[in-house]
Amino acid sequence: MDSSVDTQDAVDPRKILRRIGSSKTTMYQAAANINTGGEISLMPCDTNKVNYRRSTVGRRTAFRRQRDMLLLPREVFMERKNNIIIDSIREEREYQGLFDAAIRESKVIKPQPIAVTGLCEGARTALLTSLASDYRAQSGVGALVIVPDEREASRLQSACGDFGCRAAVYPYRDFVYHNMTVSHELEYERLGVLRSALLGDCDMIITTPDAALQYTMPPELLASSCLRLAVGCEIERETLISFLLSAGYVRVEMVEGAGQFSVRGDIVDIYSPGSSDPIRIQFFDREIEDMEYFDTVSQRRTEHLSSIELTPAREILIPDDAKVQLRSEIEAQSKRVKDDRVRDMLLSELETLSSDREIGFRDKYISVIYPERTCLLDYISSPTLCCIVEENAVRDRLKACRAREDEMLRSLISGGEVYGKHADYAAPHERLDSFIRSMVAAYIDTFMARRSARSDSLFSFTTKNTVCYGDNRELLLEDVRFYLRHEFRTVILCESSAMQMNTAEMLREEEIPAAVIEQNSPMPDDKRIVLVVGPAAVPGFELTASRFALLSMYESAVSVGRASTSHRTAKTRRKSARERIMSYADLTVGDYVVHDIHGIGRFMGLENITHDGVTEEYAKLVYADDALLYIPTDKLDMLSKYIGARGEDDTVRLSKLGGREWGKAKAKAKAATREMAKELIALYAERKRRPGHAFPADDDMQRQFESAFEYEETDGQIAAVTDIKRDMEDSCPMDRLLCGDVGFGKTEVALRAAFKAVSDGKQAAILVPTTILAMQHYRTILSRMRGFPVHIDVLSRFRTPREQEKTLAALRRGEIDIIVGTHRLISKDVQFHDLGLLIVDEEQRFGVAQKEKLKQLSGNVDVLTLTATPIPRTLNMAMSGIRDMSILEEAPGDRLPVQTFVLEYDEVVLADAVRKELHRGGQVFWLHNRVETIEQTCGALRKLIPEARISFAHGKMDREQISDIWSELIRGEIDVLISTAIIETGVDVPNANTLIVERADRLGLSQLHQLRGRIGRSSRRAYAYFTYPRGSVISEIADKRLEAVRDYSEFGSGFKIALRDLELRGAGNLLGAEQHGQIDSVGYDMYMKLLNEAILEEKGEEKKEKPACTVTLAYDAYLPESYIGSQAQRIDAYKKIALIERTEDYDDIFDELSDRYGEPPIQAKNLLRISLIRALSSACGMSRVEQKNGGAVIVPRTLELPIWAELSHIYSGKLLVSLGSQPYVTYRIRSGIDTLEMLCEIFAKYIQIKEQTALKSADD
Repeated sequence: MDSSVDTQDAVDPRKILRRIGSSKTTMYQAAANINTGGEISLMPCDTNKVNYRRSTVGRRTAFRRQRDMLLLPREVFMERKNNIIIDSIREEREYQGLFDAAIRESKVIKPQPIAVTGLCEGARTALLTSLASDYRAQSGVGALVIVPDEREASRLQSACGDFGCRAAVYPYRDFVYHNMTVSHELEYERLGVLRSALLGDCDMIITTPDAALQYTMPPELLASSCLRLAVGCEIERETLISFLLSAGYVRVEMVEGAGQFSVRGDIVDIYSPGSSDPIRIQFFDREIEDMEYFDTVSQRRTEHLSSIELTPAREILIPDDAKVQLRSEIEAQSKRVKDDRVRDMLLSELETLSSDREIGFRDKYISVIYPERTCLLDYISSPTLCCIVEENAVRDRLKACRAREDEMLRSLISGGEVYGKHADYAAPHERLDSFIRSMVAAYIDTFMARRSARSDSLFSFTTKNTVCYGDNRELLLEDVRFYLRHEFRTVILCESSAMQMNTAEMLREEEIPAAVIEQNSPMPDDKRIVLVVGPAAVPGFELTASRFALLSMYESAVSVGRASTSHRTAKTRRKSARERIMSYADLTVGDYVVHDIHGIGRFMGLENITHDGVTEEYAKLVYADDALLYIPTDKLDMLSKYIGARGEDDTVRLSKLGGREWGKAKAKAKAATREMAKELIALYAERKRRPGHAFPADDDMQRQFESAFEYEETDGQIAAVTDIKRDMEDSCPMDRLLCGDVGFGKTEVALRAAFKAVSDGKQAAILVPTTILAMQHYRTILSRMRGFPVHIDVLSRFRTPREQEKTLAALRRGEIDIIVGTHRLISKDVQFHDLGLLIVDEEQRFGVAQKEKLKQLSGNVDVLTLTATPIPRTLNMAMSGIRDMSILEEAPGDRLPVQTFVLEYDEVVLADAVRKELHRGGQVFWLHNRVETIEQTCGALRKLIPEARISFAHGKMDREQISDIWSELIRGEIDVLISTAIIETGVDVPNANTLIVERADRLGLSQLHQLRGRIGRSSRRAYAYFTYPRGSVISEIADKRLEAVRDYSEFGSGFKIALRDLELRGAGNLLGAEQHGQIDSVGYDMYMKLLNEAILEEKGEEKKEKPACTVTLAYDAYLPESYIGSQAQRIDAYKKIALIERTEDYDDIFDELSDRYGEPPIQAKNLLRISLIRALSSACGMSRVEQKNGGAVIVPRTLELPIWAELSHIYSGKLLVSLGSQPYVTYRIRSGIDTLEMLCEIFAKYIQIKEQTALKSADD
């Protein structure tokens, strides 16, 4: 067997090969007290009797999934792509000449430039895709396309993907010059593109000039920092671990994100940034025995693979030699500077270098770490085709970026943040010119380029744009007839198959012959007009010379990126937001916990206790007065993490073990939950009794309204709309909660419900918590319903009293169909003509009095409540059957994760962040959450950034001021808006893509997540800066919040963030002020458990609990630390094992343990089988199973003699039934027989016989 590991695939001769072979308690004196649950409590100065509970164990089923799936090596993509749209450009005479010229120049030492003019946007996209594909098929080399901006790059990539051309965007990355933490998504994107460039396995790389010249990792280092592993190859685990650490990976207990790895015995989990999912590697000694993808939520394996390539986890790696050089440079610099602040900064950097902490300032020293000063261009080899799109715009972009960078560097150098010697972060623009001259360069400009080209290298196309028709049937028919008359071949581009068929039917009605075909099919010879379903990213165009026209049925070209991206990624598995809830793997030593019986204690870890030669593991809890309680691992389901209020010193009052306080608190909370349950049930029953309005099924206008939506709906939106319509068409009033994370499209779902109500002659009211949000919704609805006969108005303090009176009168007369308003909408003087639907946005933000008015208003109308505050799973369970719920779990396809920074407040850094956003034409939200000083902050920023138009807003301003400021912001007349938290809820300004938050340490985690959701609402990359005061020591909770908001930057992380925030700040006023104290007294989880039980009782569905069977068998039964090293993960495994109820559960957990940690040791197998015995014996009605006198004694609650007689017959006298006042059954243990497996088998047969007897009785 080959003992080495290939770092590359051997298919492409350009790939670089690298071979890697094998390398190198404090003693507690007290008496023990054991209760009937098997818990051991230790109390000082107590002398109770010791009585230990023995452990139990389960049986093993065969585990090992056999897979025949093999992944073939990746091959160079050389075939020519065919598509009806890009084939049209190939038929142009100019294209043939252009392609021939490109091939001709690729064969000479000094290629001459090629000039292309006359292409409109859609034709240019088709040409670039076709040219890159054909050039690669002919030469084996792809294309580099340089565009003026990120929007064009994203649109071109999207179109290429739909045409089957593999394209990647190499983005510009803002380097970090300060010691701050940052999310790494952009690094992963860039590394992926660099890797593709190195291997030459991409048809087209798209970039901007500033990104192309940014310094990055040298190609040789990238090659040596990639590692290809395959099943069957050999590598020492320590060698693999060393490689991962050197490649920038972080070692963790459980892998949850890219750039992480964990090691558990023979199993190594790795999440390579270049992989869609993490992988699990199973070793057998030095050999890789198996590799599979696994899911980060369930931690279970999902798909087998035969090989994987590990790519670096950081763009800037710091090898040991570079670290020595870097330390030397910083030390020398610290001795030269005179400014104390700068010296302290440098000393802090030295301290970070000497520790294991994340090095947040590595970008700053890239020229020291990578003295080679390489950029993307160093990865591109001749004769690559280099296409420069709109040369003047590209050069203007580069000039503007260089001016901005120079200005920023001058500021950083003068402030001592950057040493002038190291202030070199990008290659000079001359490097780009010389690179282009060495490649096959094609300058693609709309108009005649200024660049001279030989006559045989100048190609001029005659094209023009066509309009986006949307629902404009008349205009489409007019143009189709025009192209028919002039004998054009016409392709109509449709958004969906339904649109394709509807358009074809419309053409047939007009007696226009048309064919419905696939996009990759050739143009039929007998048809002039065809309809295809295709990418929105290609605007319509006309090729005049070859008489071809592409007509787009999309609403507009603006929405194309979002629609097409969503379409392309639809097959990718999206993890459910509800799956992202924290498990008990987050329980750590020192956490406060709640025991069902004993109350609030503190978890002190797991301990092994051995008695009479039998070892078990117990959870150790400490209570008031230092009393200790040991909980058997099969009782861990009685523990939950405490979530509630804490004291000023971040402590919680512990319960007294054996005291009465806990019982009283629990009884008081239970009484409160019963009252709440009665109220909830009564409200639910009352709504069911009330007569509601049954809305009719959708009509044509409803379908037309929904088809006018410019984006592609997510699956969650479609499901939610279906649920809501079903409710509305029922005669019972609807009461549905629509829950979705920030930016998941709740508004569109609500507007479809509102339109349905209006279509049936009813009125719809939309109630929002803030004035700004009311205006936001009002503008959104006006835009969305333009062209439909719907009258919309708004009621808020932005309107004058006279305007409000006019609106109220129109509302009473039924002249207003949809009214948007704040709490003003539930005032006494508001009367509706015929209200049919009430939509409440963020109900939890309304006060108790306002909620009471809401109840009166909702009466027998349908109610839809929207919330972006995720509902934790336990509350979801408690409310089941009380309130219907729909959950949106997918983000729109084009939204990029927000690049998140956590840093000390630094005016220089933040001013630079503002300038960067202004340079790209964007706007900035700046959160300053103090009304008293907001004007002062605004004045200071105006002095710091005089070129910016800065204004401020807060909730205490009068309506005219806020209205004017908000209108100016929407119109783009304000560059930076400094505001209080009034921007937190629902504000949607797509051009605002930078957020700066002062004193982020004072805000809750959900607040930070909501605020971050205000930006990144377009396809442009957004940046969030969460700051805390310089030099201050922030609390542990604030530190955890900031760490979480940085780590959970992906869309859909709101559920995880909500639970983390709930844990950090307590449950607060989640269920109303009257319940607040009860939650704090018993903890959130216990309160929800009590509430769920109270609801079931009130509904007459009391939880039926089977009497548990006590199992005492003399076997070591626990999870050894050598098997599962993480104490938190052992706790999680114990809780799952304790929940085994049937053989299928046992098999599933056994498979999971084997999957995650390898073959379970004998102690773990015993634990599993004893848990299964306990479950099966309980189901059989047994009270005890214990080991006595060399046998196993089974004590039934009720002796079912016929079943035991049959079992005795089956097992040939091994079972003896003893009658008397307390009958029991003895199983004779014999050598060579696995007792635990035999007991599992006996109880399984008992259940089988009992079921067969019941069926036979039923037949008789």
